[in-house]
Amino acid sequence: MSRGAACAVLAALVATILVAPGAEGAAGTAPVSVSVDRDRISTKLGEKFVFRSTIANRGSTPASGLIAHLNVLSLRDGVYVDPEDWSSSRTRYLSTIPAGGSVSLRWKLQAVTPGSLAVYVSVVPDVAAGRRPVNGPAIQLAVAQRRTLNSGGVLPLAVGMPVLLGALSLGIRLRRRR
Repeated sequence: MSRGAACAVLAALVATILVAPGAEGAAGTAPVSVSVDRDRISTKLGEKFVFRSTIANRGSTPASGLIAHLNVLSLRDGVYVDPEDWSSSRTRYLSTIPAGGSVSLRWKLQAVTPGSLAVYVSVVPDVAAGRRPVNGPAIQLAVAQRRTLNSGGVLPLAVGMPVLLGALSLGIRLRRRR
């Protein structure tokens, strides 16, 4: 092997081993990217909404052992957000993504906290120690306070029960007088 060819092989080997921080994919073998189908969502408190994310394998080898996770947070200090209240299916274990391939995920949520929030998807390998998650872009989420007289359909019960109890009480009193 010529000296030039040996240097080229050595340079390629060093470039493969010394990957720049953050350039290595979540699986440690392939660069992975996360994208979403929109950058803003406006909804009302209590309403359901959907968005899609795409996890792409931009590498030349299959990416396996990946886990996608949905995150929700408030953009205002002092507002508590419990992501589990927003979606019961926040973690997805992905099948192998072929080199150059991608997988699309549909995320269904219900707005439970009013205000200015963000939702995003992170991807981590199933062996995550020392590896950085790959985060998708945040979706700006505007959740309007929904004001309603009949929150949760309780108005008929709230009005009907006292009326029913009053009618029963009146009926009992009238019956005793006879």
